[in-house]
Amino acid sequence: MANVQLINNIGLDDTVTGSQTSTVNEATVATAHSDIFFTCNWSAASSADNGEDWKQVDPFTTLPRAADGFCCDQIVVHDPGRDIWIWILQYIAVPGGSNVFRVAVAPGASPGTWHWWDFSPVDLNPSWTDLWFDYPDAAFSSNHLYLTFNVFNSADRFQRAVAFKLPLDALSSGSGLTYQWWSTVQRGSLRLTQGATDSMFFASHNVGRALRVHGWPDGSNTVGSFDVEVSPWSPGPYSAPGPDGAEWLGRVDSRITGSWVSGTRAGFLWTAAPKSGRPMPYAKGAVVDVTTQLLVEEPDIWNADSAFAYPAACPNAAGVVGVSLAFGGGPRHPSHVVGFRDGGDWRLAVTRAGTNGPVGGAWGDYVSCRRHHPNSAEWVASGATLQGGTDRRHIEPQYVHFGIG
Repeated sequence: MANVQLINNIGLDDTVTGSQTSTVNEATVATAHSDIFFTCNWSAASSADNGEDWKQVDPFTTLPRAADGFCCDQIVVHDPGRDIWIWILQYIAVPGGSNVFRVAVAPGASPGTWHWWDFSPVDLNPSWTDLWFDYPDAAFSSNHLYLTFNVFNSADRFQRAVAFKLPLDALSSGSGLTYQWWSTVQRGSLRLTQGATDSMFFASHNVGRALRVHGWPDGSNTVGSFDVEVSPWSPGPYSAPGPDGAEWLGRVDSRITGSWVSGTRAGFLWTAAPKSGRPMPYAKGAVVDVTTQLLVEEPDIWNADSAFAYPAACPNAAGVVGVSLAFGGGPRHPSHVVGFRDGGDWRLAVTRAGTNGPVGGAWGDYVSCRRHHPNSAEWVASGATLQGGTDRRHIEPQYVHFGIG
């Protein structure tokens, strides 16, 4: 039986994060050889020696100010085919107006020399003067970077979701960027599939138990979709207090947070509330065949004593699905877990156990799991735990490089 091998497992302390952490930490990570780039809600860090030494990267000051200043979501990915780092940053809306997200690109080894493009809702439609982008996701295919955002108005009401497709060659060269975009007012929080090649897939929940899966081929500006029905699950309420009585699922919802594609199969994971046979909140899974448009299997991740939440997923080069997610409640404080699917079973390992639960019930909203580069049979993951206290200053982000032991 295969086991999870923790190759590199590092907690990032205050000297690395500058104490700019949050219980809604939203950590992402990418690697290139011995280089690592790690982002959180309000902080970022890099390492040029596989995590032996870290350098703080301040997202407020590393790049010039945009809109009304940086805050807060960030994502980092690395395209090994072009050896470029891609850093997505979200900025605050100007009073009475729109916000901006930035796509910054750095070539070569350690990320340092950036060029970038800024995108505002009014770039898509001049009448969208009071809208703002939020809750980003990012993944790439062989030739394009795909991004998704929710769009809200100034009253903080959801308006639509938007997906972007940007050519990786133009991002790499720093010039001649053109892009395509698509939007829907029906559903939000679109989650992109890690591992895409010639088509990108993304999904959201539809009416009832239906999962709506969208497909966007690299060579087309036409976005298609189909619905599949999954077995009954509940979108709430969620609760899993730990041994100190602290609730950490006060913010969780049923948005899809893990998504991957391998061959003709696309998989999706989200947090579901307890049901018969699942006594604690768990990661609900659904795998569909994008050719036949049929549900193939439902590989849930669950535990009888503690809850799983905020799952992220990515296939390695052989198509084995790796995961990163939070685990806590009952006898456990919120902790971080990684693992992979071995046949029909999930093999999981705790990377770090938390010492406390949060004040106020907030945790999430997402973590990441990426294919390691250049060891594409392995993965890198991000997470966070509370260490020695209960507020955001005690959050320690976790960098993990793991494989199949």
